[in-house]
This record gives sequence, structure tokens and C-alpha cells, in this order.
Amino acid sequence: MSYTHFKQSDRDEISILLKKGYSQREIARVIGKNHSSVSREIKKNSTKAIYDARKAQRKARLKRRMSKYQGMKIAENTELEVKVAIGLAANWSPEEVAGWIGCLGNGLNIISAKSIYKFCYSNRGQYLCKYLPHKRYHSRKRRGSKTTKTIIPNRIFIDFRPKITRFGDFEADTLGHPKYEQETFIGAVEKQSLYLIGCKVPRLKYSMDGFKNILSPYQRIIKTLTLDNGVENVHYQELGVKTYFCHPYSSWEKPVIENTFGRLRRFIPKYASLADYTPEQISAIIEMMNNTPRKKLGYRTPKEVFNELCAKTIKPS
Repeated sequence: MSYTHFKQSDRDEISILLKKGYSQREIARVIGKNHSSVSREIKKNSTKAIYDARKAQRKARLKRRMSKYQGMKIAENTELEVKVAIGLAANWSPEEVAGWIGCLGNGLNIISAKSIYKFCYSNRGQYLCKYLPHKRYHSRKRRGSKTTKTIIPNRIFIDFRPKITRFGDFEADTLGHPKYEQETFIGAVEKQSLYLIGCKVPRLKYSMDGFKNILSPYQRIIKTLTLDNGVENVHYQELGVKTYFCHPYSSWEKPVIENTFGRLRRFIPKYASLADYTPEQISAIIEMMNNTPRKKLGYRTPKEVFNELCAKTIKPS
């Protein structure tokens, strides 16, 4: 896997997926990076043990700026440039030149071999490249096939979803879980009635099995399903449902499930362990939510509206 610097979009996605409870390996697969790189990124650019995408971007930018300064350090100091030129002309390696300069200055003029290479590859230092061990005039570019971030096959974005909401259009998502927990909640909401269905699954990778279980009783009415780009949705085609995907970092494009999960958090707080909730307790919470009058429904309950629309849609045979 070839290396590329983390971009703001990568850091945004890392932040979102961490909050949803993804492991570092799962995050690496989603964004097309090595899991070691993701681990270092989180460790180095977190602030007070919390990874914030904007703060991480600022920290990374500052580090890169300081690393570039090392090459500028030679360009801004004529005496230092002369010493580098003398050492390289004597057929010394950049490592040997850096060590020699450190000894001459008793540790006061410290530069690294990497700094010497950077200076040589810059416009100012090109004349010294002929003295480098490999006589290269530019930094070596890493080669390798580009990795793709798109791991969900044949996905169709919501731009092509029918503009009019009909009974049978569902949105679905996973609730997320604390970092060191495995169990999570998967849920789906029928958009017209706000009717919630869901269950607990032992691990994120079993989310699609959970979706199959909760959606199978509604195969006669379900028209479309809208999901996000999480790695757990890679096998969405197994559902046999017309599925659309939000654009990356655009959770607002499925507002009904996001709002419903916000209401669910009243009963299952953000950092609560789902191990403390039995399937029966979760079913009771869902039942209570489906029997709560909603302003959007004219203070009717989601269950009442859902059953009424079902009766109109499913004609007796």
C-alpha cells in the first residue's frame, strides 16, 4: 500500500468513524490507509486524548512546516551552506556531513542528513546533487498502485433516489458504541410514519445480518433503503432492496434516522454499554418510541400511522 499524506477529508472521516465506535483497522479499510498509519495519526494528532479533525489538521500542518524549515536552515545560513558543500565535495555522505557539522559546532549547529537532502533537492542546492551518493537531482517518489477508498460496490448516491417520499422508503444506520465495546444497535425508520425497527448485534460486522432480520417482515412494503458509506454496508446487495447512499460526510442527507437516533439516546445514552440492555429491554424502548405522539404526525403515534398506511398498501388477497 503506497503512502500518501492524510488530508482534511481523511481526518474528518476518522473523527466521524471513531465517534461511531469503529476500530482503527476498520477505519483504515474505509479510508484506504494502512492501519499503522491510522494508529500513528490518531496518537500524534489527538488533543487531550480526543481526536478532533480540525485540530489534527492544524497540528499536522505545523509539523510539516517545521520539517520543511530544516532544509531552509541551510539556505538561510551561508556559513552552514559552505560547510555542507565542503563535506559533500569530499565525497562524504549527508549523514557524515551532518555528524561532522555537529562536532564542529559542539552540538550548536545541528542539522540532519534529511535536511541536507532537502536542501540539495531544492532549487538553491541543485549544484550539490552531483556529490550525493546516488547523484539524484530530486527526491525519490514512492511507487505502488493507488488504493481506492470506494469499498462499496456499485453504490448509487441519493441524487438518483426518487424525489418524492413514499410509504415504504426507509433510512437505516448503526447507533455506534463506546470504543472498547463490541455490541451495537442497528435501526431503520420508515420515513412517512417515523416507525422505528431495530435490534442489537454482537459486532459491527454483523450489521447486515441484523438489517436482514429486521427488514424481512416488511419486504412487501419496502421500496427503498438509504444508508451511509460505513464498511458494515459493503454487502448491502444481500438485502435485495433498492438501496441508495448518502455522500461521504453528509449524515444530514438521512435526517429521519439521525433524528430518531437522537431521540433513542434519551433511553440509551451515548457512552452506555449495550451489554447492560437485554433484547427485551431494547424492544420495549422501541415500542415506547413507536407509541409516542409526534408533532410531525399531527400528534398521532408512529405505530398508528404505520399500521394505517400498511392497511392501504397491502390489499387482502
